[in-house]
Amino acid sequence: MQSQTAPTTITIEPAMSFVQMLEQVRYHGAYPTRQRAEEVVSAVLAALGRRVTGEERVELAARLPREAAEILAAQIPGTDSMTGWAFVRDLAARTGGTLATTRWDVGSVLGVVARLAGPDLLDRILAQLPSGYAILFGRAELTQAA
Repeated sequence: MQSQTAPTTITIEPAMSFVQMLEQVRYHGAYPTRQRAEEVVSAVLAALGRRVTGEERVELAARLPREAAEILAAQIPGTDSMTGWAFVRDLAARTGGTLATTRWDVGSVLGVVARLAGPDLLDRILAQLPSGYAILFGRAELTQAA
């Protein structure tokens, strides 16, 4: 008779605290205060939470600091397909920022998110999103030749 054991659950601890995440975003985005960095992180993570779904969403939340994960997870994913550029335009409209500053903000936050996610999870996230998101995460956009 085989013994039955309960399945093992894997818990991934975030690689950094929320304060450390804010400081990285502040540094990379050249924001004057941690408060400004926190505003940018909140806006970008909320927007990302409206785009990422499924297992990738759950895994990403597990790799983010708790406060960042809560912002991401509090959003209801949209059902519409939104390119990377439309993502930036939508966020600019929601925050009242210019396209240029919003693009900067998105890159500053998603660059840190990409490092926390790791390459394998980021590949899967990008596979579920329409074109234009790779560059927002600091990656080259690869397209297949026709």
